[in-house]
Amino acid sequence: MRKGIEVRLGPGNRERLEAVIGSGNSPQKHVWRARIVLLSADGVGTMAIQRQTGKGKPTIWRWQARFMAEGVDGLLHDATRPSRKKPLTAATIELVVAMTLAEPPGETTHWTGRAMAKAAGISHRSVQRIWSAHGLKPHRVRGFKLSNDAKFAAKVQDIVGLYIDPPEHALVLSVDEKSQIQALDRTQPGLPMKRGRCGTMTHDYKRHGTTTLFAALNVLDGRVISQCMSRHRHQEFIRFLNKINRETPVGRQVHLIVDNYATHKHPKVRAWLGRHRRFNFHFTPTSASWLNAVEGLFAKLTRRRLKRGVFKGIADLQAAINRFLRETNDNPKPFIWTVDPDAIIEKVRRGKQVLASIH
Repeated sequence: MRKGIEVRLGPGNRERLEAVIGSGNSPQKHVWRARIVLLSADGVGTMAIQRQTGKGKPTIWRWQARFMAEGVDGLLHDATRPSRKKPLTAATIELVVAMTLAEPPGETTHWTGRAMAKAAGISHRSVQRIWSAHGLKPHRVRGFKLSNDAKFAAKVQDIVGLYIDPPEHALVLSVDEKSQIQALDRTQPGLPMKRGRCGTMTHDYKRHGTTTLFAALNVLDGRVISQCMSRHRHQEFIRFLNKINRETPVGRQVHLIVDNYATHKHPKVRAWLGRHRRFNFHFTPTSASWLNAVEGLFAKLTRRRLKRGVFKGIADLQAAINRFLRETNDNPKPFIWTVDPDAIIEKVRRGKQVLASIH
């Protein structure tokens, strides 16, 4: 054994080393390291250890010394080694960030990882790490639209007031129509999902017509009054208003939250309101239909029933929609507004200031 090397096993060390050798899950490098230490502790010479493990003298001496310094745990990890590549300099990182925040050259609409790597002279993976560290996602864009309604603040406070503190003994209904819902049938049947493979659906389809869903969400109890029709003109909207009139308690005030679609302001609709004094319209600000609670119902309908649905015809589509709405009414959940209207108004004000400073 090399001069200065004396391998002695402490309490429990032999059992741990033998467990490493005997385990079928141990990496082979851990196995031969443990065998070197056990043979050394049993007084076997270096030449004999070479023959039994197939390792050279420097390797045997290195792991004997490691065991003497760190014990069994020292055999189960490798010493860290410096990277072969030098880390990126701070100047390079700042350059990539600055280039990402600026417009790409020419008529390119946005930076890609490989385009940035080529422009900055670094690897694609380095660009990805820099973007991740600085929260940069040039491949993504988020849509927005600021309302230019002169009465934006007043309308927001009016509608949110109906959600938070509705008039006593009155109904608050969020009303809208989801138009042009297509009855799409796939050209070939898809395959079901299984382990290692997602479900499949053909990219092309057969269109079997469209329908329009009129819906009125009662924000107080979560129930929905609905009707599917072939079109969404003022005639159909008046028919739906008559349905609401029939299915709501007589004598109670009804507050309808609607958007600025021209059908809702048609002269014949206004005349209908004149004959039904208990109905009151509250219009959302322009470009702010997200204030209408029924939009959430439409989004859920799209995600859960329509987006991946396969429909052989209009009747099949309407039946699926009606089943979804029936399930909603069987387990209704009141709509609860949680956002401070003043915070919305302030955010829009700041947005307009930013747009004004840009232009």
